[in-house]
Parts: sequence; C-alpha cells; structure tokens
Amino acid sequence: MLGWAALSPVSSRCVYGGVAELSVYVAASARGKGVGKFLLSELITQSEAINIWTLQAGIFTTNKASIALHEKCGFRIIGHREKIGKLGDHWMDNTLMERRSTVVGL
Repeated sequence: MLGWAALSPVSSRCVYGGVAELSVYVAASARGKGVGKFLLSELITQSEAINIWTLQAGIFTTNKASIALHEKCGFRIIGHREKIGKLGDHWMDNTLMERRSTVVGL
C-alpha cells in the first residue's frame, strides 16, 4: 500500500453537514513521489461531489512536508493547538488547516 485518505464528519449536528476532517497517510517508501498530492486532490474532488464545502486537517506541526502539501492544494493555516496529541512519550502540537470549496456551499 502506498497510502490512504479518509474523511470523517466533524459533528453530527446538521449545521456542520458540509464540514469534514481529513486524514492522509503516505508510506515512507512512497513519499516525495506525488502520492500525497494525488490522494489529497482526489479527496477534494470526491468531497465536493458529496456537497462538502469545508475540509479541515490537524497536522503535527513538525510535519512540514504535509503542511506544504496541504497549502499547495488550497488549504490555509487557521491556528495551532499545543500538546493535543501524544506520540509515544512526547506531546505533539497540531497546525490547524482548512480549505473552503470554490464550487460547493457558495
């Protein structure tokens, strides 16, 4: 497997029905080969086909490559969360990013 991408609803409340959180993973052996851009671009296309107008992502702040990929695909940084996740014994900060659709929810 080279990678995967998934969407999850951010809330069960109907007012947020067009907002989803995304996850993208690329295997170490496939990084830097366009897999992430393909997966993220396809996820954007498919999300708009099901009327999702906002995608959001929480990315470890240390993952500069993923932040750059999201920016290339139209995401913007909207904030940071400190010590929100724990990886082993280390607390991790997140960079919060979002992308508003240019075709859905206008």
